[in-house]
This record gives sequence, structure tokens and C-alpha cells, in this order.
Amino acid sequence: MVANGSGPTFGERVEYGPDDVCYRHPRTHSFTLCQRCGRTICPECQVVSAVGVLCPECVKQTQAGAAGRAARSARVTGRRLAALDTPVTYGIVAVNLVVFVLQLLSRYFFSDGVTRALWYMPIYSVPESVSSQLFSDVGFEPWRMLTATFTHSTGFLLHILFNMYALWLFGRNLEQLMGRVQFLVLYLLAGLGGSLAVMLWVYADPSTVIVPTVGASGAIFGVLGATAVAFRAAGVNVASLVALIAINFGIGLLPGANISWQAHLGGMIVGALTMWLLVSNRGPRKRTQRIISLVAVGAVLVGLSFAYFVVLP
Repeated sequence: MVANGSGPTFGERVEYGPDDVCYRHPRTHSFTLCQRCGRTICPECQVVSAVGVLCPECVKQTQAGAAGRAARSARVTGRRLAALDTPVTYGIVAVNLVVFVLQLLSRYFFSDGVTRALWYMPIYSVPESVSSQLFSDVGFEPWRMLTATFTHSTGFLLHILFNMYALWLFGRNLEQLMGRVQFLVLYLLAGLGGSLAVMLWVYADPSTVIVPTVGASGAIFGVLGATAVAFRAAGVNVASLVALIAINFGIGLLPGANISWQAHLGGMIVGALTMWLLVSNRGPRKRTQRIISLVAVGAVLVGLSFAYFVVLP
């Protein structure tokens, strides 16, 4: 059988032509062509890819294009995240989940080091000159009143699941209603209010001065209380929400529940009070009043957190 044209017939040896040399190694013959640019490449220069054999230059260009596409994709993803209606809520959820994972790891490998570094005990609000006489390894660490609101019990998975679900369910609506900055401030104030209630309860029960507290529950109850106030101001029937708050607060009062109902109560009061002040000063012309209200609440809470400097429990 004879092939058409001037090519070799079947069974004849193929001879290299003058162009059948590698473009990078002119003395090396080859019949292999780059699938992208069509240049001849020898075995040393061949790069196998998903689309066939490529030359080194085309591989570089392909990688550069991929890097560009990845960069564009990252920018698009960043814009999408920035465009979320409730980035603060999702951010708080993410922080709590990351801290919880670190707590779990430290529970099994580092003797609960992360949890111990973040939890709050009222003894941390006692002047160091006094606390050092009782416990040599305990100092004045008031920032724990906030760090504790991002920790959860590693022995009770429902703790973080309920808190994050409640935050996702109610926090998004509240953030859309209030705005990102005001919602974040309210959340932190409610968390501080929860820890403050735990601290002040020591005046009633001094034995709780060394009882550690973890959990975002105070801040979550602050979100629930604020939601109830906001909805009530908008004329929405809040009976079901109030019932939900009452049920969950009542669970903390059950004997042996090992739940800090003081933090729930403190967070709920601060959250509801803060929202009431904001609702009372709503409107574009009362922005200054709203800012003053938030600053005033924060100042009062910070001032009360130094109560042990005035009167020891």
C-alpha cells in the first residue's frame, strides 16, 4: 500500500528533515511538537501537561495565566465577603469556632492551656496587691471579662452549637437593623455586662470569686434582649421571643445545670438597655446622641468593673 504524497511508504525508515530539531537544542532531532505553540521539542525539553506535551516557555506562560486567574479569583472572593450583609455576625461566629478548635486541641495536648488563658474568674478583677496574697499565680487581668465571651465548654458540644445558632439566627437581623459598628459595640458591651454580673455576684456569694466562667452566652442573651426591644419598638409581637428568652434563662437556674445565669442576666440587661437607648435616639439627626449613649454605657460598665478597688467582697 502506498501513501499519498512524497512521504515514506509503509515499512520504510523515517528520515529527519532540516526542521526536525529542538528549538532549544539545534543539534538534537525530534518529531515531537509543543501542543500550544507548535515548536519542535526534544525529550529533555518536553513537559507533560493535562493538554499534552508543552515546551518550557508555554508552561511558564500557562502558569503565569493561572496565577493571574487565582489572583483575580481571590480579589473577587474578597469583594464578595466584603459585600456580605452581616460580616460582623459571621466574623464573630468564625472567631468563636477558631477559639473552640484551639480549646479542644489544648484540652488533649496542653492541659487546657487555651481555655485557662481566656476564661474569667472574679479574682482577676481584685487588686493585685490583694489577690497576690491569696493566690501567688493570679494577677489583675480585667481583659478576661471580654476574652471569656469567645470561649465555650469543650465538654458540652451543645453549648457552642446553641450559641452560634442563636447568633446566626438573631445577630444577622440585628446587624442589618443597627449597622455593623453599632452591632459590634452592642455585642461587646453585652459580653462585658455578662462578665460584670458574674463579678458583682461575688458580693452575694464570696465563694464564687474563684469560679471560672466561659462562653459567649452573656453576649448572646444581650443580642436576644436587644432584638426583643427593637422588635417591640417596631410594633412586632415579641411574645414568642420573650418566651424563648425566659425558657433558656430558666434552664440556667436548674440545680446542677452548671450554667452562669448571672452572665445571662447581665448580658441581657445590658443588651436591652443599649438597644433602648439607641431606639430612643433613632433618626439621622440624633447620630451624636446615639454615639454618646454607647460611650456612656461603656464608661459605666468599665467603671463598675473596678468596684473591687472601692469595696472588696
